[in-house]
Amino acid sequence: MKNCILKITLFCTLFLLFSCEKENPKPIKKAYKAGVILSFDDAYVNEWFATNQELKKYGWKGTFFVCRINTLKHHQIQKLLELQKEGHEIAGHGLNHLNAADYTRVHTINEYMNREINPMLYLMDFYGLKVSSFAYPYGGRTKKLDAALLKKFKIIRGRAFREEIADKQGCYFSHSNLIFSFSIDDTHNDFNIPHLLKLLDFAKKHNKILILNSHKTVKNVTGDYQTENKTLEYVCKYIKNNKMKFYTVSNLDNFK
Repeated sequence: MKNCILKITLFCTLFLLFSCEKENPKPIKKAYKAGVILSFDDAYVNEWFATNQELKKYGWKGTFFVCRINTLKHHQIQKLLELQKEGHEIAGHGLNHLNAADYTRVHTINEYMNREINPMLYLMDFYGLKVSSFAYPYGGRTKKLDAALLKKFKIIRGRAFREEIADKQGCYFSHSNLIFSFSIDDTHNDFNIPHLLKLLDFAKKHNKILILNSHKTVKNVTGDYQTENKTLEYVCKYIKNNKMKFYTVSNLDNFK
């Protein structure tokens, strides 16, 4: 009799477990094609717009993290709107480009939001710029800032630093709404074409989305925080020749 009761109890327990699994199935991660995100920081609108004219032939897409929106001229706002119309993403980079981690060491997160984020979003919305992503200036972030900013943005971006082994890199999408990018500015200590090729090859072989960032786009480098157009063209040619895909940062929200 006891054995019979135990069998019935076990059967009922297993039935309930399997029923719960059917009612609450694990979310299936959406598949995506290997590709690259090209992102750009600060307020080099005129340079970005000129570079876009050169790269259009590749069907490329970029994500432009804009700061100091309150200082931009009318013609620069119009260029951002044109980039957005063409399918590029316009994203946030703070109103005054403050290092969020440094600022919140002596101020509250609410003070940071009211100084850097809320007025930036208000102005960008006023101009018709649809913002759903944010990049930390200087990569300065904390977990508390992440939590606060993810209430405002779908995706936030920090900075990744070079690792010699490709699979240790932090600059690939990992189904998280916190992502990290690798700098391809020409004078960045860790940037060189062989290393960039290694990152691209790894993304292609392992079906990854590689996340890159730069600042001012130029024909010839004359200072820090500049990326040559030929470097961007190198990436674009690699993507097209290897049948990979261009992504914007907001595209990642579809794959989390």
